[in-house]
Amino acid sequence: MTSRKVVELFYDVVSPYSWLGFEVMCRYRNVWNIDLKLRPAFLGGIMHGAGNKPPGLVPNKFMYMTKDLNRLAEYFNVPLQSPADPFEAMFKKGSLAAMRFVAAVQEKEKDGEKVVNVSRELWRRIWSEDKDITEPASLSEAAVKAGLSESEIKELLTMSTSTQVKEKLKSTTQAALDYGAFGFPMIVCHVDGKPEMFFGSDRFELMAHCIGEKWLGPQPSKSAAKL
Repeated sequence: MTSRKVVELFYDVVSPYSWLGFEVMCRYRNVWNIDLKLRPAFLGGIMHGAGNKPPGLVPNKFMYMTKDLNRLAEYFNVPLQSPADPFEAMFKKGSLAAMRFVAAVQEKEKDGEKVVNVSRELWRRIWSEDKDITEPASLSEAAVKAGLSESEIKELLTMSTSTQVKEKLKSTTQAALDYGAFGFPMIVCHVDGKPEMFFGSDRFELMAHCIGEKWLGPQPSKSAAKL
């Protein structure tokens, strides 16, 4: 067997398209011959650094996005539902505290499922249950659902405000900008020593082609069962 290709997934839980990309890559990490590296980063920093405008600030794009997310939720089998006020959730409240918390989880755990579970529960709060992800109590609730203990959560909340974790998130965000990021999700596949960057949650077929794998749709286990 050839060595596994490193695939980096840059994401922010404020981005619904990142949730779709995240779930698909988690489903494929044991289907494709890849080593998936999760890279939680700050989308606000990406937009600022790249000089990009969020789609929500363009009225026609915003209306399209709302319809598009409903279709995608069904297609990807992800319980995605827009909050009552997406503008407030995404742009007024944002995700800096949430992403620092996710970065703290990853810093403490290094490798494992906790960062996967915490990220998923934060997405579920904002993009399925229309709940806050900015307050410490909100982060704690998500972490409890992700299976973390009270003592772990307390430590992580403290860590999330530390200089070390703030710098970690800043550094990952800068790494994404260095690859050419202008939004999330962004996936970087390392092929023959060269990084190939893909933006969005609709490039999986092309990505599979580039890494010599087969795209089996958004739910590979279902596709495999039909074969």
